[in-house]
Amino acid sequence: MTASQPLRIVLAGATSSTRLTLESLVRHQAPLVGVMEFQPDDPSAISSFARLNDVAAAADIPCVSFQNINALESIAQVRAWQPDLCFVVGLSQLVKSELLAIPRMASVGFHPTWLPRGRGRAPVAWLVHDAIPGAVTYFVMDEGADSGPILVQEPFAVSPRDDASDVTRSMEKAIGRALDRWLPKLLAGEWNPQPQDDSQATYHAKRGPEDGWIDWSASASDIHRLIRVAARPHPGAYTYLKDRKLIVWHSEIETSYPIRGVIGRVLLTDPPRGALVQTGDGLLWLRDVTWSDNADPTKPLRLSVGQRLGYVVEDEVSRLKHRVTELERIILDLVNNKNHGEIAPK
Repeated sequence: MTASQPLRIVLAGATSSTRLTLESLVRHQAPLVGVMEFQPDDPSAISSFARLNDVAAAADIPCVSFQNINALESIAQVRAWQPDLCFVVGLSQLVKSELLAIPRMASVGFHPTWLPRGRGRAPVAWLVHDAIPGAVTYFVMDEGADSGPILVQEPFAVSPRDDASDVTRSMEKAIGRALDRWLPKLLAGEWNPQPQDDSQATYHAKRGPEDGWIDWSASASDIHRLIRVAARPHPGAYTYLKDRKLIVWHSEIETSYPIRGVIGRVLLTDPPRGALVQTGDGLLWLRDVTWSDNADPTKPLRLSVGQRLGYVVEDEVSRLKHRVTELERIILDLVNNKNHGEIAPK
């Protein structure tokens, strides 16, 4: 590549990191020839989902939507744009070899850890969990998991107090710094990807919404960490109260109040701090608590002293067994009544 041969760049993705990458490319006047905007059936199921069409329209860049990046129509569209580089940012779908082979130079991926460490799924959640620094990393995509040569890395701090929203904000600021440092070099013709040291690689597995379940027998520090990991833009840590799902977005460990109680029980309430709950080891203030079906985040739930969070498994099993027995009796009565009706004389 030389400065006399301007790049043809395509970008695809679905999240705030995609949008920020697009905005940086536009700001640096990169020769974008197309944008592919992921359109999920349920946007709320994607953490940090963001639209791209308005940014593309303002820059007069063609923008098309897709649901499967590897579908024939997606591949045909990318091929029609004849890109030199294809940025795939903020997309959980695995890009297959047929699409990777289209750009003349490479496909560029994104990951917010110090690759080769932290390859794989849910990187922000694991950064919060481990409380270790992150690094915005753009790299050459191959058929492995975040394993291709590195183009640029920009560090950002993660503190033990940070939750997922804090880390996401730090990551988003680092995206701008990384691209402001790297894009001018790229657009001037510099291309110098550095291979990763696979011997130093570590991997993170998938985390799902169900991994946010709170086990109140765990310690206050472990539950507090889980709540920070699952905080917005993730689906939230959750428990149950009277058969309704309860989302806990924020918590604070209590270390000095001289009170104890039954695990999972609300011991105190305090308007600024929330509800104080006994855990398996220590006390935890719950703040910013909502019902899972509450669409209005401005109306937090107020817990009451004496309420018990979660289920007592033995009690629930006993209650279910009684209900099953009663349903069996009702069904048997219905069958017997029907049989008697069939053989009764007219």
